[in-house]
Amino acid sequence: MISGRRKFVLLVCSLFAAGAGLAQAPGYSYRANHDPDGIGKFYAGREIAQVMGHQAADWLERPEREQEERPDLLLQLLPLRPGDAVADIGAGTGYFARRFALHSGKVYAVDIDEKLLAIVRAKAPANLETILAAPNDPRLPEHSADMIFFCDVLHHIEGRPAYYAKLAKALKPGGRVVVVDFYKRPLPVGPPPSMKLSDQQVIAEFQKAGFSLKKRLDILPYQYFLFFERR
Repeated sequence: MISGRRKFVLLVCSLFAAGAGLAQAPGYSYRANHDPDGIGKFYAGREIAQVMGHQAADWLERPEREQEERPDLLLQLLPLRPGDAVADIGAGTGYFARRFALHSGKVYAVDIDEKLLAIVRAKAPANLETILAAPNDPRLPEHSADMIFFCDVLHHIEGRPAYYAKLAKALKPGGRVVVVDFYKRPLPVGPPPSMKLSDQQVIAEFQKAGFSLKKRLDILPYQYFLFFERR
């Protein structure tokens, strides 16, 4: 007999490999008090659309994100200039994209789930545009972004070297890529460590793709915060 934990791991892996959503899963929050098999210490984080899907919209807008991810502090530390164009890849419901739109000239909310993008558009200011992406292509216009932002998304993208090449084409001269993702260790939130990318792996991959690490900030309780620029 397959244990409950083993069933969960097999389900997530099969869905991810097929590019499917978790539409049939019983929920997205796996906290300990809800999970007798112990998966509760892991929490299906802000997944890209093929893993999480539009059924997670309420979770993406949960009040706890204010403390877990400190969007107010992130905005202060990026920082954004009034004329900047920002691409939020794996934007979900637009949690960060809407905030970026208040401090920049143009925002692209990029996701592969059209229903999530419909939610974004319903609340979007005039300077926010949605882009329906492919799993292997953000479909950003060439030289369109001063900053490309990922939050809890990069570890779900397969074929990252080829994806990074597309990011390079989308960046304006002097543009940067900002990555916020879970530390590769057991945490009260986030997917299991086996699904995560360590900060060292992310740095090495970007460096191999022609980027340099310009800055890192260790200010969030569960996530690293990295800034890259083209060499």
